[in-house]
Amino acid sequence: MERDGHQLEDALPGRQGRLLFAYLVVNRHRSVDRDELAEALWRDPDPASVESRLNPLLSKLRRVFGTTAVEGRSAVRLRLDDAWVDLEVAAAAIHRAESCVAQGEWTEAWGPALTALFVSRRSFLPGEDALWIEVVRRELAQIQVRALECYAATALTLGGTELAAAVRAGGQLTELAPLRESGYRYLMRALAATGNVAEALRVYGELCDRLREQLGVSPSTASRAVYESLLTET
Repeated sequence: MERDGHQLEDALPGRQGRLLFAYLVVNRHRSVDRDELAEALWRDPDPASVESRLNPLLSKLRRVFGTTAVEGRSAVRLRLDDAWVDLEVAAAAIHRAESCVAQGEWTEAWGPALTALFVSRRSFLPGEDALWIEVVRRELAQIQVRALECYAATALTLGGTELAAAVRAGGQLTELAPLRESGYRYLMRALAATGNVAEALRVYGELCDRLREQLGVSPSTASRAVYESLLTET
């Protein structure tokens, strides 16, 4: 967290304060009641002690960000005007990247795809364990896969010096989502474009083996079409 060039993490009231702030940021476009906040901060919170435990944390947040930044009593909402929140930036960037890819606007897709990719690769609250944290992590993991697809498609189409990036993105896709065939297709096409057709054929073999062993199925028509096009190049 940064405001006016100053880091604010150490000003928050310890671990619980950081979790409270993070939860309010994730949900900053709505009001959150106190029971929900307690469940986000503590396992099986005691209703009798929620007020005494939560009030000091909220008071310290107001001290750090100002009384107008933390609104409400029975329900709380964090108001940060003109804030740059990386989770929100990633969600907007992947939407923009996918829209550009769908319209064939490749140079416009490149920047948003990388923005979404760089943000989604960051760890969200490392060392913490809660259901809502896992939900955010899953959302980031999905954004990362979608961003890699956009980046691979963009780099492959732009060609030239971007082909190496397409190979890397395709390879990362096959590792992050091993049953998602699009990653293998991007990787095969990128390898072939760099003159490594035999390596691209090997990737198709890996896809076939993985699908057969885990699902008992064959690659899709789209993946077979890429494979058959590679055979004409050998």
